[in-house]
Amino acid sequence: MSSKEIKATLKNAREAIRNKEYKEALKHCKAVLKQDKNNYNAWVFIGVAATELDQPDQAKTAYKKATELDPDQLLAWQGLQNLAEKNNTSDNRHELLGVYQKLMELYESSDKQKWHEVCLKLVDLYQQEKKYPEAAKTWNRLIQLKQQDGADKQELHQLWKKMIQLFGDKAENQDNETQQLLITAFENVLSSLDKIPSDNHQKLSTDYIKFLSKLPHEGDKLKLTCEALIAQYPKSSSLLQVLAGHFMQTECFSEEAFQCYTRLNKMEPMNGLGLIGQGIKNMQEQKYEEAAKNLTEGLKHARTTVIAWLYLAEIQLRMHRYEETISSCRQGLKWLEKSVHDGNRYQKPKLQFLQAEALVKSGDADNADIAFGILEQLPNNEPVQLAMKGQAYLNKGQMEQASKISTDLTKSHSDLAESWELQGLIDYKQKNYMQAELSFRKALKINEDCGEYYYYLGLTYWFMGEEMRKDKTKTATHLLKAAKLDTYNGKTFCYLGHYYRDVVQDKSRARGCYKKAFELNNSDEEAGAAAVDLSVELGDMETALAVLRIVTDQSSAGAAKWAWLRRGLYHLRVNQNSQAVADLQAALRADPIDSNCWECLGEAYLSRGGYTAALKAFTKANELNPDAVYNIYKIALIKQILGKYADAVAEYTQIIQKSENYVPALKGLGECYLMMSRNALKDYLDGRALDSAEQALQYLAGAVQYRPDVSCLWKLIGDTCTTLHVLSPAKVNVEVHFVLFAQIEKTNVHTLNKSELLSLGGRCYMRALTLMSTSANLWCDLGVNYYRQAQYLAAHHDTGEENTVHELLEKSLQCLKKSVMLNSKNHQYWNALGVVASCKGIENYALAQHSFIKSVQVEQNNVVAWTNLGATYLKNESVELAHEAFKVAQSLEPSYVMCWIGQALIAEAVGSYETMDLFRHTTELGVNTEGAKGYAHWVCATLQDKSNRNSELYKYNIIQMNAISAAQIVMSKYTERIRTDPIAFTMLGYLNEYLNLKKQAAEAYNRAVMLLQNAKDNEKLLLARRNWARALCTAGHYQESIQAYVSNSLTEFDDITGIALAYFKKGQLPESAKAYEKALSIAQTEKEKAHILIALAMIEIKSNRMDNAKTLLFKCSMLKEPSVESLQALCALGLLKKDTTLTTAALNELFKHWDKIASTYETSLLSSGMFSLQSNSLAVQRQASKAVHSNPADPALWTLLCRVVPQHTPQKAEGGVVAGNVAQILSSHHSKNALLFSAVNQIAAGKHAAIDNNDNALKTIQKTIHLYPDDPTVWASLMAALHMEKTLSHLNGKHSKLTASEELLVVAITSKIKTEKTMPAFYLQSLENWSLQQAATGLKEMGRHSDAEAFCSKVLERYPDHPAVFLLLRQIQCEQLLLSQQQLPDTVLEELKKAVMSNFTSITAWHWLAEIYKSQGLMVAAEMCYRQGLQLSSKQGDTSGKLSSLLRLAMLALSLSTVKQNHRWTSLVKEATNEAQKICFCPLAGLFQALLQFIVKVGARETRRLLERVVYQPGYTESIATVARWYLLRHLWAKNDDTLIEVLLQNAKMKGDSRVEKLYQKLNESS
Repeated sequence: MSSKEIKATLKNAREAIRNKEYKEALKHCKAVLKQDKNNYNAWVFIGVAATELDQPDQAKTAYKKATELDPDQLLAWQGLQNLAEKNNTSDNRHELLGVYQKLMELYESSDKQKWHEVCLKLVDLYQQEKKYPEAAKTWNRLIQLKQQDGADKQELHQLWKKMIQLFGDKAENQDNETQQLLITAFENVLSSLDKIPSDNHQKLSTDYIKFLSKLPHEGDKLKLTCEALIAQYPKSSSLLQVLAGHFMQTECFSEEAFQCYTRLNKMEPMNGLGLIGQGIKNMQEQKYEEAAKNLTEGLKHARTTVIAWLYLAEIQLRMHRYEETISSCRQGLKWLEKSVHDGNRYQKPKLQFLQAEALVKSGDADNADIAFGILEQLPNNEPVQLAMKGQAYLNKGQMEQASKISTDLTKSHSDLAESWELQGLIDYKQKNYMQAELSFRKALKINEDCGEYYYYLGLTYWFMGEEMRKDKTKTATHLLKAAKLDTYNGKTFCYLGHYYRDVVQDKSRARGCYKKAFELNNSDEEAGAAAVDLSVELGDMETALAVLRIVTDQSSAGAAKWAWLRRGLYHLRVNQNSQAVADLQAALRADPIDSNCWECLGEAYLSRGGYTAALKAFTKANELNPDAVYNIYKIALIKQILGKYADAVAEYTQIIQKSENYVPALKGLGECYLMMSRNALKDYLDGRALDSAEQALQYLAGAVQYRPDVSCLWKLIGDTCTTLHVLSPAKVNVEVHFVLFAQIEKTNVHTLNKSELLSLGGRCYMRALTLMSTSANLWCDLGVNYYRQAQYLAAHHDTGEENTVHELLEKSLQCLKKSVMLNSKNHQYWNALGVVASCKGIENYALAQHSFIKSVQVEQNNVVAWTNLGATYLKNESVELAHEAFKVAQSLEPSYVMCWIGQALIAEAVGSYETMDLFRHTTELGVNTEGAKGYAHWVCATLQDKSNRNSELYKYNIIQMNAISAAQIVMSKYTERIRTDPIAFTMLGYLNEYLNLKKQAAEAYNRAVMLLQNAKDNEKLLLARRNWARALCTAGHYQESIQAYVSNSLTEFDDITGIALAYFKKGQLPESAKAYEKALSIAQTEKEKAHILIALAMIEIKSNRMDNAKTLLFKCSMLKEPSVESLQALCALGLLKKDTTLTTAALNELFKHWDKIASTYETSLLSSGMFSLQSNSLAVQRQASKAVHSNPADPALWTLLCRVVPQHTPQKAEGGVVAGNVAQILSSHHSKNALLFSAVNQIAAGKHAAIDNNDNALKTIQKTIHLYPDDPTVWASLMAALHMEKTLSHLNGKHSKLTASEELLVVAITSKIKTEKTMPAFYLQSLENWSLQQAATGLKEMGRHSDAEAFCSKVLERYPDHPAVFLLLRQIQCEQLLLSQQQLPDTVLEELKKAVMSNFTSITAWHWLAEIYKSQGLMVAAEMCYRQGLQLSSKQGDTSGKLSSLLRLAMLALSLSTVKQNHRWTSLVKEATNEAQKICFCPLAGLFQALLQFIVKVGARETRRLLERVVYQPGYTESIATVARWYLLRHLWAKNDDTLIEVLLQNAKMKGDSRVEKLYQKLNESS
């Protein structure tokens, strides 16, 4: 290619680039380079095209090749510039520096503008690369070129200014050449300003001197420049500050420097450098307080000034502020490390030495370790440093090392005071005070002006002994000298305070010294505490509080315990309890294990009323200091205040065990037991009240034995004696310590009755009055005691005591008048005076009314006085006034019971229907004698009126309000306290009869008879005996009942019928018949005659004369007013004789008198019995259900339904469970039967623990046993439930956790049967027989054959003619033979058949024999046995037996159908299962039908339908469904129906049927 062609190609490449056809351009360039490898333009064009195509590496290579070919050409360099600027990477920036330099070289002569632009870019790049010297030189070159080109002054000024802006901030890091360039720049900028002086000039000047201040070697220039500028700008503080900084940096503290600091302070009072300079000047003048203040304040604004930290540390050390010294040294060292001035480096050892000295002088062992490290860093191991090291060893308790250093120093440097100081301190620590004195004196000879040595010497004399302390020339003189030389050592003043306080006894001067010591060192707790304590003693509370306030304001959390504690005690003393609590809590943060602080905090809480918090505080104090009795006492006292008397007693007892003569604890015990006695009396727990009162008297007697001069103890004894006035005299028999009597007798205790106890109370009140005769409270208590004594004498003694009673009442009246005279503002005194004035024997109603009114006037919210005023009006028959007074009392306190009793009495007097409600309300508010008797009277009266039983008032007052139980409870408490009221006991007995509390009723009637025997009212006595005799008969005490009836003259109808019933119950039928016949002769009404005829009929039935009984009952039904009871008896007789005709006729006749039937239960029971007699089990259940639907609120009917379901329709057992639960909810009287029948239903329904662990038959039976442990039926049910659980565990292959033994349960049932008297004998015998059979069966089924055989043999020894047990024995023996897998001989089979024939009516026996025949292969014989069982069950009407026989028969035929498909057996399966399905829904029958179809034709559609019905339809138990599911899977597998198989497997998984899943796996494996 020729040169012409090359040019054309290059031209084409240029055009391609212009048209942005970069790839085409590359082709042209490459074509050129093939001919001419060194073609400059081709390489440049390649660079351009590659750049545009984003191929930077190729572009760079091309440009570099071009620059190598022609370094002086611009194009390639410009390309490199553009490429590098476009890709701003680290490598590119580095290359860009060279490119810029080359471009500047090329542009310098050709293009000044371009050169200028590249120069600016180069400077900027140098700065980015932190190459400041090169950048400065480049900029300076720019300025020089501008000067050569004749740039104007303003342009040059801006360039110099720009240079300062670019490089001035980092001047201290630049080299000397750059710094000189910057100085030149500043000088040129300042000189080029048009206006001088000006703000701009001043600003630039300030920047200039700040710049110079960063250059240590330019100090002279800085000083001269500053002086010149200050002369120009005398008001500029910034210039002064720079100059001051220079002086501070050079540590120049000449007069010139101080003038600078002074001028700066005047301009800016808070300028840091100015304050520091002023502080240093104050230090030189020994004004340490001001110096420290100025330096501290100055360093807040100039923290980097290391010299200031050094001087501050030195001042603080001289002022003995060691912690502050250490902190200042650390700050100085920290800023020193950051400093760039080498001139400051010499300050480091000074700061380290000061820090080490402060650490050592602080005396802290931990600081000593830090000091060792610092001393090791110091360059020179000087003697002073060694002495300091010795003191550090001394602080750590390392005497040996300290002594070694001291010995070396005293030998080598005996002229050094620090050597002898160290030796003296060692001797002082070792309590070698004589040697210490010599050492400190030697130190003082060397340095006479050291106050610290005088302090050590004074301290040595202080501890030398008592005599030396009193020697003023020794201790006091040296301490005073130390205080004079070193006025900042607080310890010196502290010991001077000790001296003045303990030796001179000058508290005022001592307080001054302590105060001075505390002012010098406010962390000195000893000085501060002493200053506060002395100020308090001197009555200067303001000073004390000021000291405490200083400490508490400055202290951090968890510090200054002493101050917080003392301030808290002060606030506690002035009753500022909340503030006291806060202060004491702060004290505890400082020391959480100080028991005294906890104790004080408890007192503060207690004063504030925070009893719970106080209790916790005292408890904590007691934990920390268990030996302190006071804490335990306070704990007991708080618990007593909170009403936790039993807990308080335990705490007080703990104190008495430690200190038996601690009177406050004895008093507290007495008070607690007194309050417990009062609470027990309030709850009518009289026995407990008596015991508590006796305990109270015991402890109070012990207290007065130690402190007989304390009146409150005697008052408490009087209160205890008087409190028991409400108790029955028969109960009060209290043992009292001899100390409470005037004379000391032989015995330590006296037993007092109620009269003597009340008298003792009066004497104790008088003893208290001798100690405090002006106590109105004591006079009132004495008056009340006299009143109680008079009440007792009036109620329990003969008429001869009337004078004594009157005398006591007069004394009471006078005492109460005295109390009112002493304190007329107490409403209780007026109220007590009114009560005594209105009582029988005084009856001064005017005085009473006046007293009650005065009581109300004194205290308007006075419910007791208003109630008593109402009672006074009522007693005087002013009903309206009484009602108003009671109404006011009710409004004041609705829960006060006595005002409600008053309203009830008014309602009773006016004949209001609300009387009973009011009396009931009084019993709800609390037990009280008046309300209890009134309510019981109205309940009994309402119960006796049998004409109102269906009224709404009766239903509400008696039934809905549970009146009988409520009245019985309150009357029980009433009769416990008042044992002399026969009417009350009669009412109690009547109520007990209603509640079926037979024994309690007989006891109550007996007490009424005993009380009435001495009375003259024979009519009441006869009535009481009749009641007693009736109750005895009801309770089963027939002989005692007969005797009680005989004691009455048997002329009354009730007495005769009563004794006749007693004879009947006792079994004396002839005597009973005679008595009834006598009663029949005097019977006045048809109803009475009917009842007697029924009773005679019952006697005939008992005598087995059924026809006579029937005649009597027919005779009874023929009366003008036929008795419902006679028809019921006639129906029952028909059931007994199994006479369906008689039963039906009697029932039909009974239904004609439906409106006269009081209870539906008996009729429903008889109707159900009739259907049972007809073997119509479903009708039995439906009859009971019908009765429940008609009367859903009758619990007896629900119980009946629950009872008949498991016997007649066991398939509905779950409904029976529900019926039992409803019966329990409706009434507690039916709970036993309801629970028992519910459990039987649960057994019938199969509700075992595996299904529901909380609701199953066993749980229900266990609950029933806990409630009724004496019922043998319940124990028999437990045996059945246990058998069910064990059987299920055995079937599931699990070990049963139930360990109850059948033999033990039989023993329990037998023992309960022997003590049971209410159940019929034949029923009990049947129950015992069943339990014996069940026990043997259980043992057999659990595989315990030997135990079962032994049990049966044991039973047969006791009951030889027990066919059922004999059969069980044969079954057990036969089963053992079968287990040996031997063929049974014909003789054995015949023997077994005979055993079954002896129990011909036993269906289970025939079933068992059939199983034996099956095992021997005698299938026809087995079939006949099952058919025999079916026949028996049909005759007996036993649905369960019939169903069992059919299913067993079907299973037998099904098993034979699998062996050989015989039409006879398949037909038998169908026949048996169909019959079973007719009886009830039978899941097992459905399964048998499905299995038969599977056997006949496995793949038939009917097979799938029957199996799916069992598997998927509800009502089939899981055990049955599992079997069906297994066969259904085989059927579906045979049909290859994968969809239905998947559905079946999901169902099995949901039900937890793993057998089906395993079968499916095996089928898959086999295929």
